[in-house]
Amino acid sequence: MPFLEQNRSIFKLSPDKPLQAEQKNLKNRLDAFLCSNKDKNHACFIIYGDAGTGKSVFLNRVFMELQQHARADSQHPLFGLSNALLVNHPEMLKAYKNATESIPTLKKKDYERPTTFINQHHKTGNIADIVFVDEAHLLLTGPDRYNHFFQDNHLEEIMQIARLVVLVFDEKQVLKAKSCWEQKMLNELLQDYPVETFTLQRQFRMNVAKQHAEWIEQFCQGKLRPIPLSTERFELRPYSSAQQMYEDIQQHNQYRGLSRMLATYDYPYRLDGHDYFIIEGDFCLRWDRAKPHAKDPWAEREDTIEEVGSVYTIQGFDLNYVGLILGPSVTWDEASQQIVLHPDKYEDKAAFNGLGARDDAQEIKQKLMWNSINVLMTRAINGLYIYAHDPVLRQKLTQAKIQAG
Repeated sequence: MPFLEQNRSIFKLSPDKPLQAEQKNLKNRLDAFLCSNKDKNHACFIIYGDAGTGKSVFLNRVFMELQQHARADSQHPLFGLSNALLVNHPEMLKAYKNATESIPTLKKKDYERPTTFINQHHKTGNIADIVFVDEAHLLLTGPDRYNHFFQDNHLEEIMQIARLVVLVFDEKQVLKAKSCWEQKMLNELLQDYPVETFTLQRQFRMNVAKQHAEWIEQFCQGKLRPIPLSTERFELRPYSSAQQMYEDIQQHNQYRGLSRMLATYDYPYRLDGHDYFIIEGDFCLRWDRAKPHAKDPWAEREDTIEEVGSVYTIQGFDLNYVGLILGPSVTWDEASQQIVLHPDKYEDKAAFNGLGARDDAQEIKQKLMWNSINVLMTRAINGLYIYAHDPVLRQKLTQAKIQAG
């Protein structure tokens, strides 16, 4: 089927979409902050919000207006300023740049990865006026020489080369030790700057009833509750067959689009140009292929219905239906009657780099893994389907559905 326009990030990130009451309140606060602090050095505005609360959509809407004032409104107090929007996520960067195509006052160069932005400004010595940072929980908290970042902290550098910084932050979406953010660390880094905050609470992505959202939240704390009954707007369903789940996802993708398979990072994958496969019974599908030069994000490419996406592929994006495979690191413990995680079975070893000498290494590994599951479970708009590799957990999920029925 043709890719429905409303499924595209270029549509979802469109600055023309109307703001809701909560977003209007935030915009008024943020506008006042920018105008009152534009001549000061330095200040920060932090936007908090769980997955699906419209943070990226809001940010791009405000950034579009900011660039319009900066480039085309000589009577506005923000005219003539040098601004940028940063995101440390290559797939999200594609989505942002694609969304500039119909907006004359937005340019692709307005959007950058943080390391590129920092290195450019260190080289020129220029100071930016206003910098927006989406997915700020992905900013590096240590050097990453492989990717040419040689300082200690992305945000620390950004605060020094930008007069005003606007952050979107969600601690529950931290996925790697090299971006190991906690609220305490954020507070300490910003303690010498004026800071304002706002928390978005309205859920836009998932058409879930309160009980569905609470079930996912409880699951990500290791607790398995009876699965709430599906509604006309959202379906939460366990599967005993990964292949059957995939076939149902294919059906949804045929008629509604934007339906994909996802998995926890429990299956081997290497960036060596070869295909790696996820095999569960009669189900066999390759991991997503790395295509850094593809114009469209992974979720929006028609060929990716034949792939399984990872948390790094899909973070920040919507899907209509998600078929989620919980791999070998996610199991059921009969003694504690809880879901338990096994970092030794987690294939994303790079996520744990730098934790070896820390006393709390195991605690952090668990947190990163639970965050990953939370991100994967909160991508779906209309339906979340779940298959567990662990046969005991798979049975428990089926029983949880029966209990609810």
